Parts: sequence; C-alpha cells; structure tokens
Amino acid sequence: MDREEVVVRFSGDSGDGMQLAGNIFSTVSATVGNSISTFPDYPADIRAPQGSLTGVSGFQVHIGADQVFTPGDRCDVLVAMNAAALKTQYKYAKPDATILIDIDSFGPKDLEKAAFTTDDPIAEMGIDADRVIACPISQMVKDCLKDSGMDLKAVMKCRNMFALGLVCWLFDRDLEVAYAFLREKFAKKPEVAEANIRVIQAGYDYGHNTHSSATNVYRIETKTKCPGRYMDITGNKATAYGFIAAAEKAGLKLYLGSYPITPATDVLHELSKHKSLGVTTVQCEDEIAGCASSVGASFAGALAVTSTSGPGICLKSEAMNLAVIMELPLVVLDVQRGGPATGLPTKSEQTDLLQALFGRNGESPMPVIAATSPTDCFDAAYQASKMALEHMTPVVLLTDAYVANGSAAFRLPDLNEYPAICPPYVPEELRGAWTPYMRKEDGVRYWAVPGREGFEHILGGLEKDDKTGAISTNPENHDLMTRKRADKIAAIPVPDLEVIGDAEDAELLIVGFGGTYGHLRAAMEEMRQAGKKVAMAHFKFINPLPKNTAEVLLRYPRVVVAEQNMGQLAAYLRMKVDGFVPAQFNQVKGQPFVVSELVKAFDSIL
Repeated sequence: MDREEVVVRFSGDSGDGMQLAGNIFSTVSATVGNSISTFPDYPADIRAPQGSLTGVSGFQVHIGADQVFTPGDRCDVLVAMNAAALKTQYKYAKPDATILIDIDSFGPKDLEKAAFTTDDPIAEMGIDADRVIACPISQMVKDCLKDSGMDLKAVMKCRNMFALGLVCWLFDRDLEVAYAFLREKFAKKPEVAEANIRVIQAGYDYGHNTHSSATNVYRIETKTKCPGRYMDITGNKATAYGFIAAAEKAGLKLYLGSYPITPATDVLHELSKHKSLGVTTVQCEDEIAGCASSVGASFAGALAVTSTSGPGICLKSEAMNLAVIMELPLVVLDVQRGGPATGLPTKSEQTDLLQALFGRNGESPMPVIAATSPTDCFDAAYQASKMALEHMTPVVLLTDAYVANGSAAFRLPDLNEYPAICPPYVPEELRGAWTPYMRKEDGVRYWAVPGREGFEHILGGLEKDDKTGAISTNPENHDLMTRKRADKIAAIPVPDLEVIGDAEDAELLIVGFGGTYGHLRAAMEEMRQAGKKVAMAHFKFINPLPKNTAEVLLRYPRVVVAEQNMGQLAAYLRMKVDGFVPAQFNQVKGQPFVVSELVKAFDSIL
C-alpha cells in the first residue's frame, strides 16, 4: 500500500533499546529521502522497576513523502515490547493502528505489574485482535543467537533489533543502512554488531515468511528533494555543529564551559568529540563556574558558549550579568524543560522565555533567539554566535527538549552560503587613543583581544566610566551606560516577521515561537484545507523584535498566541505592542502540542 505518510511508535522498558531502534529506523528512512520528524519520550527515572508503568520509554517517528512538520498526533504502527508499554502507549495509536507485541513479555507477572485485571490484555483494552501481531520475540531472539556465545542478558538486549527488522519489513526498507549504522556504532565490538544484524534479519524474515501484517505492507515513495548530502540529525547535535561552523567562519577557537543537565548535556558530549576542529570543552564543577569560565574565554578572544537548561539559567544569571556589563560576546544555550525546580527533567516546555528576557538583576538586556526545529538549531546557533560576536553581547539561544532530542533529515550546508562573521576588533589606528568602552557608530564597543601590545586593559563587574573605562559610581554615567547597553541591543538588525498561509486576507493569525512551529503550521495547513482563512507568524527573533511586529499583529481581526507555558509570549507582546489583545492557547503538559486539539481550539476562536 502506497502511503504519503506513516507514524511509528516504538515503546518498551527503559532498558529495551527503543531509542536506538527508533533512531536506526529514522536513519534508514532519511537515507532513502523521506522527510522525518521524531519525538523521543522517555521517563525521568534513572531506572524504574522493570515492567512497571512508570518505566516505559517511547520513540515516535513520522515519515513522509513530502515535508512533515510534526512527529504525528497518533501512530499507524505501535511496537509494545511488554504489557506496561501496551497499557501506557495504546492511547497514542490510531483506532486502526497495527499493534506489534512481544507475546513472551505478557506473562502473569508482566500483566500484574502493568495493572491488568484479566489474562487477556488485548480484549481488556478493547483492541481488535485482527490488528495485533503477537510475535514470540524473546524466544526467537534466543533461538537466533543460541550459538553466539553471548550470555542471556546480552542476548535479551537484542530484542529491540528483532522488532526493528519486523518494522523494516512492514515498510519495505533496505536493511543495509541499518547494518552500516550498527557496524559503525559497535566498531569496537564487532561481535555485538554482527549479533544485532543477525537479529534484524531474523525479524525481517519473520515478517516476510509469515506475512505478519495486520493490514498491509506500507511503501512511502520519496518525492522530489533538494539534491545534496543528508543525515538524520538531532537538535542538540545540530546546535553543536552550528557553533563549530560559526567559530570556523569567524576564524576563532570555540570554547564551551558547561555543567551536565538534562536535556542539554548532549551538546557538551558532541562538542567534546571535536578537539581537532579547535573546540575546547570544560565540564565545570557547577553552573556558575561553567558560565564564568566562558566569560573568561570570551575575554581571551574565543567564541564562548555555555549550555544548560532552565534551572541552570537561574544559577548562571550572575555570570551572565557579568558578560552584560563587560559587553563581551557569549552564547547562553537554554534547552528548556518542564519546571519549576526539578519539575519534569525529560519533558519539554517553553516556560523559560520571561527568565531569558528579564531574569537578571538590574537593567540587563540580552538578545533572545528561539530555534524552530531540530534542523533549524544549526542556523539558530550560527545566528546567535554571529550576533554575539558582532555586537559584543551575551545572547540567549532557546531550544527545548522536543527539538533538542527530536531529529529530522538535515541537508549538510555549504558554509560559503552563510554570511561572514566580523567581530569589531579595535583598529590599529586607535592605538594610544583607545579605551575599553570606546564604541563604533552603531554603539558596539571595540574588542581588544589580550596579547596586542598597546591595548592592555581591565574589565570587571563594577560600572565603568564611558570615556576612560575606570570604575565609576557617578549617577549620570551609570544612567548613560545603562541606556547605551539597551540602545545597542535594540538596534541589532533582525529579519522581518514573515506571515505564511493566507497572509492577505486571513480571518485568524496564529502566533507562536520556537519549537512549536511544526505543530502550529500543521494546524494552519489543516484548517486551510478545510476552507478556513488562516495565516501564521512565528517568532524566531524575540529580542529585539522584528521591526514589523506591531504592523503584523494588528493587521488581522483575530489573533491567537499559542505556547507551551501560561502565556509568557502573549504577555511580552502585549507589553511591546500597544492595543494588542490576543486570544491565547496555553498548555503545560511536558508534551508537544496535538494538532487536532489546536485545530479544534482555533476553530472555536473563528
């Protein structure tokens, strides 16, 4: 059966390898040219009890012939490796979805842990048995690897590959890409790679030999794509690559001072692999040390970055303010997660926006950029770095757990197509006349990198005199410096706010920011297909706002601001745009928006 798009959800125990199976299937799909969007959904527990309802880990992937914008509301195929996975994940399946289960993990104890009350979980949940592929995965993996010499624990870790092989058969996938993935991943343990390859093939053969499809074999043919070299990339990896690209373009070393925190740690992990590209990473003892060390690296002339999530931004704020008053370039990456406090550390929210804009003492304006998708994380990291270096300011880059852990097909960019990055180094002709806060015409202070004779200077956290750079407590000088710092940020040029959809005559404008782009766009497209006049404006640059913001927001008769918080962007826009009174759609569930819910809410506004 040819399909335009299909959604698959892998689910099982935290130790069942569902993230790996989902990643491999995503890579196989991206390699043949399909558009993909993924959503890893794993628990915050370090390791919940095996078979428990709280320990279920999921990975959803949406593959399409044309561009897909979201991981999908519900799945066409659900893989449930145990009873708890079926119990908790079936709500994400469509009514006619194919359900693949490991029947060996549905014994009496498994059913008891999953809170089933009968010995027939399929009937108990009201699932049509004709749509269920009940496969003895555990036993078949044992049979497949009985002569491998591996112990039982190692053998059982391969169960996810059997499920992957069966799913690859359901979607008519070429297994060679999966084989290459495993041989690269387990290059130091080739015996493990070959064992997993045998199990994938066994799962594929099982599907082929038994025709184990509750409906049909699906084929997703790729439509015309932009030629180039593609990879399946997560948002965190794309962010890391964007920083590397910016440092290379600017001719600088890249420094990351960080402290591990979910879901931002993968950026530290990725950058630590690239010392050969001039990258230095330091895992510091705490969040403020990570940020303060980056301020020092910036003073020394590097492209300096510090990465964290919401709780870490709280802790870094003092050092971030140091970069504000010293007017040094710094990129602060905030991969937003559920809060407050420890909150939902593996789930996604947009609740740090006002903290990024205002969460520091004193008047301390910073540019704020929000990445809109996993692949846009590359461009957003590049743009944040360029802004920081060229305007001598710390910049906050907002992503979130959804775009950071999600993945998409990424066309490897040509850096020659990216704009130059030109830091404002103090010119030689100012030797002898230069002082630390001497500025260019646009209000940006010159950057004197230590090591240049004649340009020695001292910076610090106390207010400085505008003319001499010496410590000053003069009231007029402090007022002047505060305004100059604010004016510098306000004058940074950013692209105009783009309106897509029925831009000329929309009856409703949908407004959002950051990682909700795909869901809001999918909702808009669905409403337009139903004959509604709808447009969308999505903010990537939040401070400073695009110059046409007020004109766009006040143009339409109805506007709804949709965000994964209690209304932070809406409040900010009301503060900035006189007379702007939007409708609001707010959810704080730690999960991505559901397109059908958006459409229903927006229809009611219309």
